[in-house]
Amino acid sequence: MRIGEVAGRAGVPAKTIRFWEDRHLLPPPARTPAGYRDYDPAILERLAFIRHAQAAGLTLDAIGQVLDIGDGGQPPCVHVAGLIARRLTEVEARLAELARTRDQLAALAARAAAQDPADCRGYCSIIAAGAPPAALDLPATGKAQRTARPRASSWSHRAAATLDAPGS
Repeated sequence: MRIGEVAGRAGVPAKTIRFWEDRHLLPPPARTPAGYRDYDPAILERLAFIRHAQAAGLTLDAIGQVLDIGDGGQPPCVHVAGLIARRLTEVEARLAELARTRDQLAALAARAAAQDPADCRGYCSIIAAGAPPAALDLPATGKAQRTARPRASSWSHRAAATLDAPGS
């Protein structure tokens, strides 16, 4: 089968199939005399597995490990069980983090609803009067993580250094 037919039957774009080949998730296909990829129908099962593993949240590196184990003739299910357990732990931690964020946003929304817009001071008194530092959920470094954002012309490097200073 040519790549277009495989893509249509598997529901995976041809570009993705080529990418997965480059990542060695798929074995190199045979080639026609004209140089076109010529896939064995068994590739459809492998593509379906990769899609299902991605849907379960596994990375391409982890999927590659599973495929390598299976291609080596060993049953990969013990390895997969470990990957799933780790991924589940990661998802549960992220859900807990999102729940804390939701609670903080709900408190801020309540504060915003109760505030008279005429009382807004500084950057925004809804946030500035915000939650205690413990609720900010800083990363393990204890430093605030800044994301890229447009900066006002008054932003100074000294102010940025204050964000990264211990105890700030």
